[in-house]
Amino acid sequence: MEVTFFGSGGLLGSYWLELAVAPWEQERGMMHRDRIAAGYGMLFPYPHDRMLSFWMEQTWVPLDMIFVNDAGVVVHIVHQAAPRTQTPRSSQRPARYVIELAGGEASRLGLGAGDRVAWMNLPQEHLPRTPSDGRP
Repeated sequence: MEVTFFGSGGLLGSYWLELAVAPWEQERGMMHRDRIAAGYGMLFPYPHDRMLSFWMEQTWVPLDMIFVNDAGVVVHIVHQAAPRTQTPRSSQRPARYVIELAGGEASRLGLGAGDRVAWMNLPQEHLPRTPSDGRP
């Protein structure tokens, strides 16, 4: 599946995402990888907006964690999360999706809270439930 990011000035960039749905997929996430290919990442969908928290204990590379609410609005970004730590990284606000990209990608795009996402080929059961009205 693919995600495209949009800022106030328009298109910021697109990425192919591996989908982590099953509990074991979400628990494993990006663990034990020594690199993240350019243009690729991982999506963690949840049933509804809620406070989310991730750690990096067995993750070997820095990651950007992009927290997105059901309306498709970026609500928080953890930049360059340090690998091999148990430090919790929180969404700070309720979110339904977490996108993990290689560390530094969010800054490279100029991505920030309030920017938007568009999903392509997201399975029906993970589609947003609330209409997007442009507000974070």
